[in-house]
Amino acid sequence: MAAAPGLAICIFIYWKDKFDPEPRRLLINCFFWGALSCFTALTINNILEVFIFLFRLPIEFHYAGTNLFWSLLSCILGTGLVEEYSKFLSVKAEAYRKPEFDEPFDGITYSVMVAMGFATLENFLYVFEYGFEVAVIRMFLSVPAHAVFGVIIGYHMGLQKFSGKKYLALKGILLAAVLHGFFNFFLLNSYIKGLYLGAIVSLIIGLIYSLRAIKLHSKASPFKHPKGRAT
Repeated sequence: MAAAPGLAICIFIYWKDKFDPEPRRLLINCFFWGALSCFTALTINNILEVFIFLFRLPIEFHYAGTNLFWSLLSCILGTGLVEEYSKFLSVKAEAYRKPEFDEPFDGITYSVMVAMGFATLENFLYVFEYGFEVAVIRMFLSVPAHAVFGVIIGYHMGLQKFSGKKYLALKGILLAAVLHGFFNFFLLNSYIKGLYLGAIVSLIIGLIYSLRAIKLHSKASPFKHPKGRAT
């Protein structure tokens, strides 16, 4: 239950990369780099928490409470930005400069593999701590959300690499971080009646954006054959 959602999404993205499929070895490497990025995010969080303590800032990561402004800010910075930047670093380290990254769609493929590695390890940790019910909830919410965030970052990394324009990857990180932050904010503060629906709306918005991004990069593939097959 913990592993199946992430693996299913990996297979879906691999299937969508129709015209120039990536080597499986590199995809598997990205998946494991994504799992390692959990520890990168944890390390960054710990450093930020020391900084917050030293300067006595009124922010607490993973915070749910009556002060909704600080709760939202902590979700965007402490969860969204930290986690999405950690995933980005894994894609940059393992795939971005490889010759196999030879079309914009590859940004989506590698980024989603990293995101699913992250989400799968996170799933195991949550299931071991909180039980089977959490796996069911995360199957329909958190894992698809991580995939959406991965597509957003990967789409912009692909654009940046092949357009020559700088800072597009940064734009993708920030968009994913903000969406991730709102998604977590609505779930963490679900004690407020009806607020959890915001997480579903956030996921739907991200899903629409992601499907459009997949379609655009797939349509623009330089390896696209008139009959829809790889050359």
